[in-house]
Amino acid sequence: MPPPACTGGDVDSCRPCVGLFEIVAMASSAGGLNALAQVLSDLPAAFLPVVVVQHLDPRHRSLMAEILGRRTALQVCQAREGDRVERGVVHIAPPDRHLLVNGDGRLSLTRTELVHFVRPSADLLFESVAASYRERTIAVVLTGSGSDGEMGVRAVKKMGGLVIAQDRSSSEFFGMPGAAIDTGTVDMILPLNEIAGALVDLAARGDGS
Repeated sequence: MPPPACTGGDVDSCRPCVGLFEIVAMASSAGGLNALAQVLSDLPAAFLPVVVVQHLDPRHRSLMAEILGRRTALQVCQAREGDRVERGVVHIAPPDRHLLVNGDGRLSLTRTELVHFVRPSADLLFESVAASYRERTIAVVLTGSGSDGEMGVRAVKKMGGLVIAQDRSSSEFFGMPGAAIDTGTVDMILPLNEIAGALVDLAARGDGS
């Protein structure tokens, strides 16, 4: 049986919590814009690379990068084929494209079949990051309907990474976080306003602080 998830911001009591984390993958759906804005706004300018899947209407050009870019010290951009992940930069999956992170740190965009009826898919993002970064991965599941991310968090945990899920009380929609929590692989279940602080603490410990 997996160990119980942390339900507060106590990083020291959470396993695994000490490691050289190199990347953060986030996923959200309904209610995700506000949740992402709050988390990203509290991260420092030189934070770890961040890659994001937010379910978007494929019929319209996304303004998410511009909107979030006004709320954070990080550089926020829509992911492009061949971009390389780097500190201080948030790459957001474009509408109707799956976002993958390769072992060399470069991004790939695909239009392969829908996963859980969505494209981009949190599952595919998390699985690719887990395969490329293994125990150096942090996955974060924020508010959203459906169960996208459920398979992906299993992959992150199997490779030794760390999984954070937003708690029920602060989620506009608890489908995605709840599905992740139900897998038994989530290390930390946190209210939205504590997630950024936990990420900063984890990144600092990974840097040897």
